Amino acid sequence: MDIIGDIVGEDYSDAVVYGEEWAGRSFVRCDFTEADMRGLVTSGCTFTECTFDRTDLGESTHDATAFRSCRFTRAVLASSTFTSCSWLGSVFVDCVMRPISLKETDLTLAGLTGAVLPKASLRGMRLREANLEGADLRDADLRDADLTGARLLGCRLEGTDLRGARLDADGLVQATLRGARVDLDTAVAFAAAHGLRVG
Repeated sequence: MDIIGDIVGEDYSDAVVYGEEWAGRSFVRCDFTEADMRGLVTSGCTFTECTFDRTDLGESTHDATAFRSCRFTRAVLASSTFTSCSWLGSVFVDCVMRPISLKETDLTLAGLTGAVLPKASLRGMRLREANLEGADLRDADLRDADLTGARLLGCRLEGTDLRGARLDADGLVQATLRGARVDLDTAVAFAAAHGLRVG
């Protein structure tokens, strides 16, 4: 597929771009429904308000690429790698995400309701105001992650390493934290959020 410059409103449904390499390309309100994007390599690309319904992004690699306010429904992201990327405001519904590698990726305002990511490495990730309701993050590494304002109702954080992570009082009450590893500050905040008086 020959794509040059900014692409706006194009329909790439059912397109096959297996193993292609894209650099510095910009897509706005484009439709990638059921496209075969396995093994795609992107660098410095931008996808804004694009649709990835039933799209196969398995084994793809993305470096410094932004997915802004995009929609992923039943997409396959297994064995994909995102490094220094942004998922700002994007929504993921019933996606296959395991295994996935996320490094220095911004998940601010991302919609990850019900995401299944046990044992995921999310250390230092920005998850500010992300929707993680009902997500499965058991035994994940969330050390130093920023979960400020994140919606954690029913989020499973059993056994998760939360040392150095930032969580609001609401999150400490709404999430399931049995067996989670926390630092002293979070332990005190957890006690206070549950109405305990410390000291």
